[in-house]
Amino acid sequence: MDTINVSFLILQLGVGLTFAAHGAQKLFGWWGGPGLANWEGAMRHMGFRPARLFAVTSGLIELAGGLLLAVGFLTPIAAAALVAQAVVIIGQVHWSHGFFNSKSGIEFPLLLGLGAAAVGLSGGSTLSVDGALGIAVDPAIRLGLIVLGIAAGFVALEIPRLTTHAATSA
Repeated sequence: MDTINVSFLILQLGVGLTFAAHGAQKLFGWWGGPGLANWEGAMRHMGFRPARLFAVTSGLIELAGGLLLAVGFLTPIAAAALVAQAVVIIGQVHWSHGFFNSKSGIEFPLLLGLGAAAVGLSGGSTLSVDGALGIAVDPAIRLGLIVLGIAAGFVALEIPRLTTHAATSA
């Protein structure tokens, strides 16, 4: 067993299961999380409309995307979705608090997003479902998916501004 694949497996598991746990907090209220009703309220407060759709979507991206990344199935797609989620988390919640997590800064979501990007760019460990099934994605496509994830995150960040602008214009 080579150490590079074991290293990527550890990274996949750590980043994927951490995202999945946060998604479970949002959707089910597990481990002291808000649960769907409270998460929907948070999404409404942040300006995402329809709040229920964005609450469910963000929770599912973290839960399903995290689990897919952890087991290494459809790794580049899961990684791109998690990178998009990290961009939204950083831009919508943590950016204004600076860098360090102790002040609710970007440190933690940035590390998770970078970890997801690293796994996605590498294609993940051969010790994964993708590896077992022989699923290999061209490096240029993996890079394109990560760039697409970043762009999707920035587009999603504009939604509260667009809905606020539309509401004040009406």
